Amino acid sequence: MQRVTLGRTGIEVQNYCLGTMTWGTQTDEAGAHAQIDAAMAAGLDFIDTAEMYPVNPVRAETVGLTETIIGNWNAKSGNRDKWVIATKHTGRSDTVRKGRGIGPETVREALEGSLRRLRTDYVDLYQFHWPNRAHYHFRRNWHFDPTEQPPANEILDNFAATMEVLRDLVQEGKIRAFGLSNDTAWGTIRWLDAAAATGGPRVATIQNEYSLMCRHYDTDLAEVGYQEDVTLLAFSPLAAGLLTGKYSGGAVPEGSRMSINGNLGGRASARAFPAADAYVEIARANGLDPVHMALAWCAERPFPTIPIFGATTAEQLETITAGLDVSLTDEVRSALSKAHRAHAMPY
Repeated sequence: MQRVTLGRTGIEVQNYCLGTMTWGTQTDEAGAHAQIDAAMAAGLDFIDTAEMYPVNPVRAETVGLTETIIGNWNAKSGNRDKWVIATKHTGRSDTVRKGRGIGPETVREALEGSLRRLRTDYVDLYQFHWPNRAHYHFRRNWHFDPTEQPPANEILDNFAATMEVLRDLVQEGKIRAFGLSNDTAWGTIRWLDAAAATGGPRVATIQNEYSLMCRHYDTDLAEVGYQEDVTLLAFSPLAAGLLTGKYSGGAVPEGSRMSINGNLGGRASARAFPAADAYVEIARANGLDPVHMALAWCAERPFPTIPIFGATTAEQLETITAGLDVSLTDEVRSALSKAHRAHAMPY
């Protein structure tokens, strides 16, 4: 593993991040605490969560449970300072705050709720989970229509007012850094503009879906990330399990994500399975675990990137952490590029 700085913040972390979105549904509290301990023993120091977690499914009665589980570990272990903790303001969600979106009137409220649940005085990285405006993420790219967004002046006024609150929260010591999630190149640049104009925290990271099978980031956003020092926190780097090979041949293991939500959030398309099989075959032909190959590819991208991985069980986490020092050969990289051309945008 390598050390990576989050944007221009000076906050250094290992180049892999522990994801937590199933803690409280598929993974109980004891199992989650064991994962934190095991990940720390493996050298990890960066953990990501959100106020809306857990998922699979998202329910009003479980909102905040994952943060509570992490907070209980913080209190029990006394090791809060061993971790760089990232969490997220959900944004507009009927499940979380009845459709009230990201804005100056909700940011402090949402953050302070997270701080209480996490049992900490500060969050290292505070992210906005979803833009208020229409966006193309989570398979919305197939019918994205930017005319559904509010006028630009309304969006930018919201950015400026919100950034002033973020500036205050940084000054109060409640957040160290700011990041986006499920956002776009235009949104990232405009948030950077708002930070420059108000003295608020610069965008340090963007947490978007990214894997061998989902590569929307590779063009405009990659340029923004490189030129503006915005670190990609790549979620679903294993394509919701497709790149592990566990769904090959039509298999649906009991307790797997597909067994719970069926289509993997729209990823399990007719074109996705042949693409996943092609990548899994490349790994096996080169003596690699498909999990290790997919994560290593993500970590080696030519723009600042940190893959976020999650594990339902201790055994899955052990498999992942065993391969965090894997690097790919030029031969493997070439084969992956050819597979990408043959299976572009499989979902």
